[in-house]
Amino acid sequence: MTPWINQATHRDWLGAETLRLLAFGSRAGLPEGGGAYLDAVGKPDAAQGVQTWITARTVHVYSLGHLLGVPGSAPVAHAAIAGLVARLRDPEHGGWFHALDSGGVPDRDAGKSCYDHAFVLLAAASATLAERGGGRSLLRQASTVYLKRFWDDEAGLPIDLWDNAFTRPDDYRGLNSTMHSVEAMLTVADAVEAPEAAQWRERAARAARFVARLAKDHDGLLPEHFGPDWTPDLELNRDRPDDPFKPFGATPGHGLEWARLLLHVEAAGGEDDELAGAAMLLFNRAVADGWAPDGTEGFVYTVDWDGAPMVRQRMHWVLAEAIAAAAALHRRTGERRYADWYAAWWNYAEEHLIDRDGGSWRHQLDEHNRPATTVWPGKPDLYHAIQATLLPRLPLAPMLARAVRDGMMDSAQAGTNAEAKA
Repeated sequence: MTPWINQATHRDWLGAETLRLLAFGSRAGLPEGGGAYLDAVGKPDAAQGVQTWITARTVHVYSLGHLLGVPGSAPVAHAAIAGLVARLRDPEHGGWFHALDSGGVPDRDAGKSCYDHAFVLLAAASATLAERGGGRSLLRQASTVYLKRFWDDEAGLPIDLWDNAFTRPDDYRGLNSTMHSVEAMLTVADAVEAPEAAQWRERAARAARFVARLAKDHDGLLPEHFGPDWTPDLELNRDRPDDPFKPFGATPGHGLEWARLLLHVEAAGGEDDELAGAAMLLFNRAVADGWAPDGTEGFVYTVDWDGAPMVRQRMHWVLAEAIAAAAALHRRTGERRYADWYAAWWNYAEEHLIDRDGGSWRHQLDEHNRPATTVWPGKPDLYHAIQATLLPRLPLAPMLARAVRDGMMDSAQAGTNAEAKA
C-alpha cells in the first residue's frame, strides 16, 4: 500500500482540512486591531483580552491563507497586523506588550518576553512574504528589537524575558522561546536578501546545535528550563507540573517539535548527520514515553526525568506536532515507520480532536480522551493544526510561507525513497 503521505487523495483531504480551519477562524481579526482568542465555536472571547502571541499567530496563519489563495484571509491578516503595528506595541520602551486586558489596558507586569517577540518576528516575515501592507516595516522593527534585546550572540541563544522597560533581563532561560525563535529566524531568512539571510540561518543553526547536544546528553529528554548560564534546572515547577508555558519535566510535544525544526535547519544548511540523528532520537523518545503510556491512545503532556507520565492531559498541539514530525522524518529518511505513525495519528485526530460540529480542533482532552478545559479553554488559535495540514505537503526548506509563495505545495513526494524502504 502506498503510504498516505504520498497519496494525492490524502493531500486533497489535507487541503480540505486547511480550508475548514481557516473558515473557523474567519472572525479572528478584530476591528480595532489584533487577533482574537477564539471560543469553542470560533467567536472572539473578549474576556481573554488581546494577546500578542495569538495576534502574531493569526497574522502568520492568514498570511498563509492569502498565499494559498483563500478568499477572506487577507482582511483577517490585516486586522491582526494593525494590532501589532499599533495598540500592542509599546510606544515608550519599544517591543510588544504581552497582552491587553478586556478593557484595552496593556499588561506591563508581564514584561517583554522572547516567546511573544519570536512570534511577532514570524508574523512579520510571513506577512512580508505574503506582501501584506505593513509587513515589511513590521519585519524591520521586529528584527531590530529581537537582535537588540533577545538574541545573545555570545551564547548563541536567546534571553527569555525582560522587565517592561527593557532595563533588566530575567535570569530564566527557556527552550520554548528558543524553539519558536528558530522557526522565526528561518522564516525571516526566507524573507530577506543575502547576506542577511545567511546570518539569520546561522543563528538558527547555533541554537539547533545546542539542542542536538542536549538531546544526546539527556537521552532524548530535553530540559525545558535553565539558569542564566544555560545550566538546566530540572526541578522548576515540580509543584505546578501542568503550567501551560513552563511545565515541570520533559514535554514530549516539544521533543517532536524540535525534531522537525532540526530537520528544517538541516535542509536550509545542507546534510548534517548530527542534526538528523538528534531529530530521530527526539522523535523516538517522545513516542516511547509520550504515546499511550497509560494504555489509552494519545500523547501525555509531560513526563518526569525517568520518562514516566506526569500530566496525562492530551493537548491538541502535541498531536499536531507529532504528525508534522513524522512527515518531516519520512521525507528525510524514506522510512515506512514514520509514514505508519503519521497515518495512525491522523486517525486519532479524526476520532478525538477534530470537531466536525463545533469546528477546529478540541485543544485539550483529559486522560480518557474526553474534552477538557483546565489549561486551554475554548479553541484559541489555529497555528498548530493549520501547520499539520500544510507541512506534509511541502519540502523541508524553505519554510512554510516562502514554500507556499513559491508554488512548492505538493511539488515533491514525502520521502522520495519511501517505496524502496516500505
